[in-house]
Amino acid sequence: MSTLEPATLTNGITMPRCGFGTAPMVGEEATAAVTTALEAGYRLIDTAEAYGNEDAVGRAIRASGIPRDELFVTTKFNRDWHRRSGPAQALGGSLERLGLDRVDLLLIHWPNPGLDGYVAAWEGMLALLEAGQLRAVGTSNFTPAHLQRLIDATGMAPHVNQLQCNPWIVRDRERAFHDANGIVTQSWGPLGRGWGHDELTGDLLTDPAVVAAAQAHDRTPGQVVLRWHLQLGLSVTAKSATPERIRQNLAVDDFTLTDDEVARITALDRGGAGIVDPDVFGH
Repeated sequence: MSTLEPATLTNGITMPRCGFGTAPMVGEEATAAVTTALEAGYRLIDTAEAYGNEDAVGRAIRASGIPRDELFVTTKFNRDWHRRSGPAQALGGSLERLGLDRVDLLLIHWPNPGLDGYVAAWEGMLALLEAGQLRAVGTSNFTPAHLQRLIDATGMAPHVNQLQCNPWIVRDRERAFHDANGIVTQSWGPLGRGWGHDELTGDLLTDPAVVAAAQAHDRTPGQVVLRWHLQLGLSVTAKSATPERIRQNLAVDDFTLTDDEVARITALDRGGAGIVDPDVFGH
């Protein structure tokens, strides 16, 4: 099976496996990047209230001419909406900024456990799902403990949990919990760069294991790392503002890493260093 075939969520909805991430781009940079991504063939676009770019992302989507049914749009809401009525209000604001009549997947961006409101927010999201206002619902940066609490309270696991994940931050325990509960793991920060990696030193894309695989397959190191995610059965949202890299990041389905290459890259895990703690951080 092609690793770029859509992921099937537990409600039967399909979601593109490779998505385009938009943080921290805003304004014209975000619009230009999303336009390039759509032209390159991306059909999953990921944004969030916290990114401050839903308006710019929406402009690119509306101007693309691509039928809305061919796109999968994800957005996320902030801690201000962690109550039963909050998701409906958050969704209304996002739709207004995006200029769209719907999003496909709505996520709680961070659990913010100190507020003790994410279960109530989850109940509000399930009401939106039942009313047909969303196609899928999920979470971002939730740990197994947070997810289990949602399941215990409502009997419903998220369709997707976005997780900081890459060969330095492999997240075996979290991914196993997802698999056991039918949750699709979607990796953010998949290339080991940018926000959230302050404790890590070096460059994942120059690691000898990654470089050797890139040379063996005549691909870029970034393509090799994204391929690693896909061969683990994950979904990814990769961000770039560079048109060539935007296109390269989607061109990862015409080669296959060997089992040994996957194992060598997986062995780069740094034991939890660099993970943003969702029990401490959140917006």
